[in-house]
Amino acid sequence: MMPLKPVAIVPQDLVLVHIEHKPAFFARVEDINPDLKRNWWQVTLFVLALPMKIVTWTIDDDQIRGAEFTMGGTPVRIEKVTPPSRASEEMEPVATETATASVHPIEQKQARILAFKKVVE
Repeated sequence: MMPLKPVAIVPQDLVLVHIEHKPAFFARVEDINPDLKRNWWQVTLFVLALPMKIVTWTIDDDQIRGAEFTMGGTPVRIEKVTPPSRASEEMEPVATETATASVHPIEQKQARILAFKKVVE
C-alpha cells in the first residue's frame, strides 16, 4: 500500500512559516494559482506580523504539502496550523456561590412631592 501524501494547504488556511528550522511567523493563505511550470504553484500569503504584508512564493507540489525548501540558501517550511478544538481545551470549573440572604418583600411607601421656593436676589 502506498503511503498517503500530506494534505496541501488551501486558501484561507492559517500557516506557520519556519525559517532556518525555527518558527518565524504566522500567515493566512490568500490565494493559490498554478505556475507556468507543471506541478508548481504561486502561493500568496498575508503575513500576520508587523509590518503586515502580502508575499507570493512559487513552490512545488511537495513544498505546498509541508516539505522543506530553500530561499537564497535559507531553509524554509510552510506548516498548516489547525486550531485546537473547543472540546479538547481544559476548562476549569467555575465556582458558584449560592446566595444565603433571605428575600424580603419591598415595602410600599407613599411618595411625597417637595416644592422648592425660587429665591430671587
